[in-house]
Amino acid sequence: METIGGRLKEERVRLGMSQEQLGEVGGVKRLAQMRYESDERSPDAVYLAAIGGIGVDVLYVLTGNRTPAATITAEERALLDNYKHAGAEGQAAARKVLDALAQPKEMGKKVG
Repeated sequence: METIGGRLKEERVRLGMSQEQLGEVGGVKRLAQMRYESDERSPDAVYLAAIGGIGVDVLYVLTGNRTPAATITAEERALLDNYKHAGAEGQAAARKVLDALAQPKEMGKKVG
């Protein structure tokens, strides 16, 4: 079973950072970062919030479960952002269009 320290290291490597670099972002020295990754110490909320700001999946580090938003593509994120800024009338129209597009097509059925 992977540990918090192991997942923290995995995220650091995924981001291409050294222990010193990630520690600096989190406001700790390299030795503290090393202790977090070896499970000798546990990171606090201030540290986790800081590293979350640069793309570390903090939910994954703590639980082993990826944050669902991390799997959303840039295009999906843009669509969600547009939806949020569309206003009530625009959102209702978007839902109608998407509901219509998502309906399964029935073969051979006459329309109208």
